[in-house]
Amino acid sequence: MITDLEIGGVPLHLRRLVGAMRERGFRCGVVSLAPAGPVGDMMRDDGVDVYDCGACCGLDCRVIPRLASIIRDLQPKLIHSLLFHANLASRFAAQMAGVSPDRVVCEIQTVEVERKWHLFVDRFTHIDCRFTIGNSPSVVEHLHERARIPMDRLRLVKGGIDPSRIRCAAAIDLTSLGVPAGARTALWVGRLDPVKGLGILLDAFGQVYADVDAHLLIAGDGPLRAQLEDNAKERGLSGSVHFLGARNDVPSLLMSVDAFFFPSRTEGLPNALLEAMAAGKAIVTTNVPGCRDLIRNGENGFVVSYGDVAKLASAIRSVLTNSELARRLGEQASRDIDQNWHVDATSNAYESLYREMLS
Repeated sequence: MITDLEIGGVPLHLRRLVGAMRERGFRCGVVSLAPAGPVGDMMRDDGVDVYDCGACCGLDCRVIPRLASIIRDLQPKLIHSLLFHANLASRFAAQMAGVSPDRVVCEIQTVEVERKWHLFVDRFTHIDCRFTIGNSPSVVEHLHERARIPMDRLRLVKGGIDPSRIRCAAAIDLTSLGVPAGARTALWVGRLDPVKGLGILLDAFGQVYADVDAHLLIAGDGPLRAQLEDNAKERGLSGSVHFLGARNDVPSLLMSVDAFFFPSRTEGLPNALLEAMAAGKAIVTTNVPGCRDLIRNGENGFVVSYGDVAKLASAIRSVLTNSELARRLGEQASRDIDQNWHVDATSNAYESLYREMLS
């Protein structure tokens, strides 16, 4: 169960999870609280049964009896929900449908810093499921400390990716995107949202680009796009910062650039950062939850304090001007994916947890 099936990290993670569990012999159905979106269509094309509860907003309480009805019809042996609203709805709906809380597992994939009431609600409702999963050590720690969920009711299932999907992608000719031949290049990928720190990135890049023949590619869309484009113009960066919009060729972009910058204020376990590691890119990120679970300063990338423009600019300059350093950092990041963040290990952990709950 999930809150919605729009294009995004968690819905796409769910699609991969369903595929992996089906390969391991589980029958899986997917329920979205909101009307099924593009990822729902993808999963239907995969042969997965997808249902929705028709929610019109996050506070639409009508989804709970609708969800309970779906549960009664399907009679699942296990319920796994992802994201706050789906977690809350599944806890109540499972009880209405007569399913034991011991057969319900909920999952959180971000360290919540803006909607702190989510943590307050989780504090008093986590007992209505067997476990709450976190996808990184930072998420588990946050849920324990801030939502006060006991450690014996928390489980870490480390996120992961299939690195071969990134590494087999063909690089593209960046001159087609307005990047001069021979220029040093860096990429950012994600949703253009305040929590991503893109204004800070533009400030830092503005301190570097005059000294380094460098170009920054920003792949993604969101509510801040127009504002960020205006900010780039004001800083005189229009010729060196390229807003690409939403892209379906991120692996190819990753294989075409020299570095990856990711200055978020908070994360859970950012898929964009995992993919950049798999591509062997030199990474500069912030010392915040999620990012610090992946990047060790000076070993497989650079980590700076969130909001420290001067140090962010210094790290950016280092990876763009020192090719040997960038190569070393990227190679270690790529090895770390294979050793610690591979999707096969993630799938094994989910299967182990499912079988434990079903035993």
